[in-house]
Amino acid sequence: MRKALLAMGLALLCVSLAACGTREREVDAAARAGILLVGNGSEPKTLDPHLATGVPESDILRALFEGLVSQHPDNDLLAEPGVAESWEHNADFTRWTFILREDALWSNGQPVTAGDFVYSWKRILSPELGSEYAEMLYVLANAEAFHQGRIADFGQVGVKARDARTLDVVLKGSTPHFPAMLKHSSFYPVNPAAVEAHGGMTDRQSRWSTLENFVGNGPFKLSAWVTNQIIRAERSETYWDRATVRLNAIHFFPIDNVPSEETSFMGGRLHVTSTLSPDKISYFRKNRPDVLKIDPYLGTYFYRLNVTRKPLDDVRVREALNLAIDRELLVSRVTQGGQAPTTGYVPQGMAGYDAPKVLRFDPERARKLLAEAGFPGGKGFPAKEILINTSESHRKIAEAIQAMWRENLGIRVGIYNQEWKVYLDSQSKLDFDISRSGWIADYAHPLTFLDMFTTGNGNNDTGWGNPEYDRLIRQAQSAESEEARADLMRKAEAVLLRDLPIIPIYWYTKINLRDNRVQGWGKSLLAKQPYKHMSIAAR
Repeated sequence: MRKALLAMGLALLCVSLAACGTREREVDAAARAGILLVGNGSEPKTLDPHLATGVPESDILRALFEGLVSQHPDNDLLAEPGVAESWEHNADFTRWTFILREDALWSNGQPVTAGDFVYSWKRILSPELGSEYAEMLYVLANAEAFHQGRIADFGQVGVKARDARTLDVVLKGSTPHFPAMLKHSSFYPVNPAAVEAHGGMTDRQSRWSTLENFVGNGPFKLSAWVTNQIIRAERSETYWDRATVRLNAIHFFPIDNVPSEETSFMGGRLHVTSTLSPDKISYFRKNRPDVLKIDPYLGTYFYRLNVTRKPLDDVRVREALNLAIDRELLVSRVTQGGQAPTTGYVPQGMAGYDAPKVLRFDPERARKLLAEAGFPGGKGFPAKEILINTSESHRKIAEAIQAMWRENLGIRVGIYNQEWKVYLDSQSKLDFDISRSGWIADYAHPLTFLDMFTTGNGNNDTGWGNPEYDRLIRQAQSAESEEARADLMRKAEAVLLRDLPIIPIYWYTKINLRDNRVQGWGKSLLAKQPYKHMSIAAR
């Protein structure tokens, strides 16, 4: 093992020296070495899959971990075998059995067992861990009761290891889309020995997921992590399907300044960027259409409103802010990336679900509501600010909305930005007035957008709760048919859009720059391309 690692290190050093000596571009030297250079947008807050919440974390975790099933490169509705080589379910999709493969190994050489999944799902559901994504596992029978402390015996939760290779799962209701949910990092296993050696199951400050202690089970293993500089993942020799993996390594670069990321791409230091400034889209359309990629993306860009702060606790104020935004103008003049202005919250086009179409631009109605709330013409409206994470794109959008509110309502709102980790903490602590937000589907189903706004949900981050909404979502989660589920979800979304703890703004497209030598980049609407199917051509 040491010899293999030394040889790989020497090979990478030779690539680096060759590039320096000949002034060869880094992307060319890396391509010859089978290394993908990726702009990650921000430094990840954590690489613990049970504490991670954002896209910058998710993009790296997909390389380092694998769940029971894995992502199909071109179809988000399909689940490919992962740690589980096969699975079956009963007639009403409430009982599932997964057969784990014999050759699934952790990066430390230990076998991945059914017991590891039981341990991992207990960990994320343990209230002491405080995982923001624990509610994702409420699909399991009695998971909600365990997480909320109403039962103490995890043995009553719907997951059991029949033996080392057989995992039995009982759900609280019919869930045909359960395999799609299992692709998400909240269902990933963690290595029990590594976790227990560094603080135990519920230690949020555990160092098991740091570079020196990291254990994963994905197609790549963590080999370097220099904060705010690089995260390097190298091909794993213990991964069960390593013959499929063609990349030797992936280097993730946390560049949260979008112009700097673009400069790195154009300067030959990145194969892929995380995004692109809206004001550069027209340039690349005209001059470099070969590297500009604009793809469908199942997600909603929205603003969270902290309803615990006055006057945002008044639904009339929230509706006025909503009605004063000209979404058509915003996507045509500011974002310019083919985004669609929202008419509801859940993105349109998901089979079997017709989302409510209620959002509109009506400044006259907005002014009337604001006056009724005690702020005629904006007079007396207290100072408020829009929180954004550091990004030129988010700033441009915030400035446009800031101008619309000033023109249409007579109110002045400030803008301030925070680095990604601090921004996430501010949201979770409700330390903001208005916060720019986005939600990319965790799986291809409307519930992934709706269940996050139940009262007290770790991803709610608005201070809002509504018993009617909670009831509808609970019923939808355990509905006996997809038709009944869709009807309940529509009713729940109508409540959300009536109370407006959020202001949906547009439905995403995925915009970035990508070197055409990158092969195997799938067509996922969730932008969760499986790295094990990727490669990069030397020329």
